[in-house]
Amino acid sequence: MTSVPNLTTALAGPLQDLETHILANQTEIEHWFRIQWLSYRAPFYSSVDLRNAGFKVAPVDTNLFPAGFNNLNPAFLPLCVQAVHAAIEHLCPNARRLIIVPESHTRNQFYLESLSTLQGIIEKSGLQVRIGHINEEKQTRELILPSGQSMIQHPLERSGNRLHIKDFDPCIILLNNDLSDGIPAILENIDPDQAISPHPAMGWSSRLKSDHFAHYQRIAKEFSGIIDIDPWLIDPYFRRCGKIDFQKRDGEECLAENVADVLEIIKKKYQEYGIKEEPFVIAKSDAGTYGMNVMTIRDPSEIRGLNRKQRNRMARRKGGSAVSDVLVQEGVFTFETWGDNNAIAEPVVYMIDHSVVGGFYRVHTSRDIDENLNAPGMHFEPLAFADTCTLPDKSAAPGAGPNRFYTYGVICRLALLAAAREINMLKTTVAA
Repeated sequence: MTSVPNLTTALAGPLQDLETHILANQTEIEHWFRIQWLSYRAPFYSSVDLRNAGFKVAPVDTNLFPAGFNNLNPAFLPLCVQAVHAAIEHLCPNARRLIIVPESHTRNQFYLESLSTLQGIIEKSGLQVRIGHINEEKQTRELILPSGQSMIQHPLERSGNRLHIKDFDPCIILLNNDLSDGIPAILENIDPDQAISPHPAMGWSSRLKSDHFAHYQRIAKEFSGIIDIDPWLIDPYFRRCGKIDFQKRDGEECLAENVADVLEIIKKKYQEYGIKEEPFVIAKSDAGTYGMNVMTIRDPSEIRGLNRKQRNRMARRKGGSAVSDVLVQEGVFTFETWGDNNAIAEPVVYMIDHSVVGGFYRVHTSRDIDENLNAPGMHFEPLAFADTCTLPDKSAAPGAGPNRFYTYGVICRLALLAAAREINMLKTTVAA
């Protein structure tokens, strides 16, 4: 199997120009990133969903509590360990112990394998690691994973303003729980000497995708000025609608109007670049989807014509909480396909601290180029990134494996920087 999926589109002119610009400006780009990381601290880890339309490459989601570490190419686990060293040095240089706080009440075997892989990566960096759950039942539990490994999860405890597991008192608390149901009391007002990463306020109970993409939009404009490209080539347009109630049909007109606005902007860009495809938008919950609450829309009338089943599907997000804020995002095609059956694919890139450490392709055999692939029936190709994202080859064509993946790594680091600026603004607000 080739490490580079087939890019099934003839609309490669703008993309080749973009990749050529990125390769030609590699030195300037890496210098710019180094300067940015002096001002903004990257989150401990993150993953970014990308879409490659053949005429633009853009992030469509940034996850600050990533799972899926078990899907990474094992050959690049040393990169992960090295990046963890950097993350630890920034959080607590003298750290000896770390507690991972996972998702609550999950029996998802794939998630548990990811958790086990993450624990192993951090242990290889020289830390003692425990997994501390925050479920109501205060019991230690041993889980046997499909890989044959066992995992012990301990109840997380609190004494005063410090978190611990029995006599295991860590310097760092690493959240792998997106806190969709809110910040539990046990995580509030923790001793400043005990670092919590990512910041609990970056969970989906308070964070909005629209805030993230507003930061990304500003960064995309700044970056595009450096290498002299149209920011639209790397940035999906978006709008936000609040006070939505799908079941009562409240806010429906606001949503339809914003869909119309974004579609009109996309049409103008398509005309400018001679793109013949029909534009579309994605409507999704503004506060984390977990693959839920995602709808492809090609005309505003589709919003006004939602049936009861569609409204019910859009009304609730992870944890059962109601969807009230909706992100209307420019739909980005994916023209990458995987395997002999040309299954639709999209890259997912992983970062620890500010380093790209690998990724994989999310593949779906029954979804189309304009649909959400994070849905039942998807699978992953863990060996997709057989070439590292950090070693471009200027002597090769822009679409060659190392170069395509380098471009992906650059775009994903822009999304990472947007998250870092989010966190910085949050900390500034909290301090005030």
